[in-house]
Amino acid sequence: MNEEAYNELTSAVIGAAIEVHRQLGPGLLEAVYEECLISELKNKGLKVENQVKLPIIYKGKELSKHFIIDIVVEDKLIVELKAVEDILSVHEVQLVTYLKLSGMKLGLLINFNETVLKNGIRRRINS
Repeated sequence: MNEEAYNELTSAVIGAAIEVHRQLGPGLLEAVYEECLISELKNKGLKVENQVKLPIIYKGKELSKHFIIDIVVEDKLIVELKAVEDILSVHEVQLVTYLKLSGMKLGLLINFNETVLKNGIRRRINS
């Protein structure tokens, strides 16, 4: 996937998130935003998986526990959702860790608990 395709995919996801935020506003549970965003993305014809298990590999051995990625779009983009007062550095590190462990290149962290959604969006690239 080239940079332009990643940008188009990112724009589609952000557009869908903005639509969800317009309809619902801030202040709801993360699970509500997740369901609505999934619906918006599927309506755009995108392949969407949610609550995707990411195995924990420690010293070459897969452990019984796993991480859970909120949403994966088109098998290319991780979307981690929050509905919190402020995005903390630990939230951004969580996304970067998911990118590294999954081998995916691009991720979005979206905090729906913002008056203006664009203030709650962070894009991270796994180099």
